[in-house]
Amino acid sequence: MPFVLQLHGKVGMGSSGNMLLSTQKNRKEPSSQNNKARRTMSKRDARQPKVLKLKAGEWVEVRTCEEILATLDERGRLENLPFMPEMLPCCGKKFRVVKRSDKTCQNIEGWSIRQMTNSVHLEGIRCDGAGHGGCQAGCLIWWKEAWLKRAEKNVVPTESLRQTGSPLAKRGGICSVESLVAASQTTNPDGETIYSCQATDALKFTSYMRPWDPRQYIRDLRSGNLSTGLAGDSRGQKTIDTVLGIIQIFRSVTISLYNEVQEKRLRKLYPLVEGSAAKTPLELLDLQPGELVQVRDREEIIATLDKQNRNRGLLFDAELFHYCGGIYRVLRRVNRIIDEKTGKMMEMKYPCIILDGVACRSDYHRLCPKAIYHYWRENWLKRASNIPAPLPTEQMAEPCAKC
Repeated sequence: MPFVLQLHGKVGMGSSGNMLLSTQKNRKEPSSQNNKARRTMSKRDARQPKVLKLKAGEWVEVRTCEEILATLDERGRLENLPFMPEMLPCCGKKFRVVKRSDKTCQNIEGWSIRQMTNSVHLEGIRCDGAGHGGCQAGCLIWWKEAWLKRAEKNVVPTESLRQTGSPLAKRGGICSVESLVAASQTTNPDGETIYSCQATDALKFTSYMRPWDPRQYIRDLRSGNLSTGLAGDSRGQKTIDTVLGIIQIFRSVTISLYNEVQEKRLRKLYPLVEGSAAKTPLELLDLQPGELVQVRDREEIIATLDKQNRNRGLLFDAELFHYCGGIYRVLRRVNRIIDEKTGKMMEMKYPCIILDGVACRSDYHRLCPKAIYHYWRENWLKRASNIPAPLPTEQMAEPCAKC
């Protein structure tokens, strides 16, 4: 902060030595004040959440438990984003950033896209529900950049290993592991357990974003979220990758604009999902984790849906069309999930299925990076046991006689 040096008193009868001493004394005071101001600003900066500006594809290391706890308030949150007990086993481990989360969708108060800051998703890191009553939703976890540090080429920089302690850890905190566990659930006056997690608190750590704010798509492009991951280091390859990302944005915006107009006109949306069954059929296959299944054709699935495009209450979203006809492995049966609107555990009368690697691509939901698992009714699937296994690579083509 700039300051003005003022010399008070009159210069007259005093000796030149007194004048010099007075001047030097006054010159030292601003220097001391300046150093003190710098130290104060440095301490203030240390308290601010770390901003790394991470991009998809970068490697990071999750900070130690002590470092992360030092960033949290008494409720176990940083900028209202909960650090959940399920995240603790990741401390000290290295992961790749799969997506930057500058925005996310929520369905607590009607579906919408909301803005986030300084957050990413890590590859394969989903909530296992261990700290939330065994919830089986498997949500992709949000990570604040303050909880991470860069690791180049899957190797943590040597400098970080030599440090005896992080400034974050030295600060000390008001949160403990016990606080994290306590904050994950409470009991209401009726004796019901109310769970609190990242999914239930989405409105608290996100902010309103205008649906057609063009900056969201610029962030999608710059973050690497739309990268194919196939481009090399040459300028031409990177240009092609950027152009393909722009095409994704154009496609998403076009579909969103069309559907918004259709909603106002009370017309059908794109892509068309039009169920008509008066009573939805039920088929139980008792599928188990590890089994191979084939997703039924579009026409077969639509025949099982009512006029609200649901089967026994479960919505068939248009994003599921991507997987029709494909063969996938059953990841697990889902019997219970937390209702993000109420925080209560919902027990399913008819279990649904999660397929390994089958998550929302958000082609029709404004490129949201949340990647929630799709839920499948068993009558949308069929066992793939009678489908011939693919041939080994060396048998897929006969060798050329001329070679």
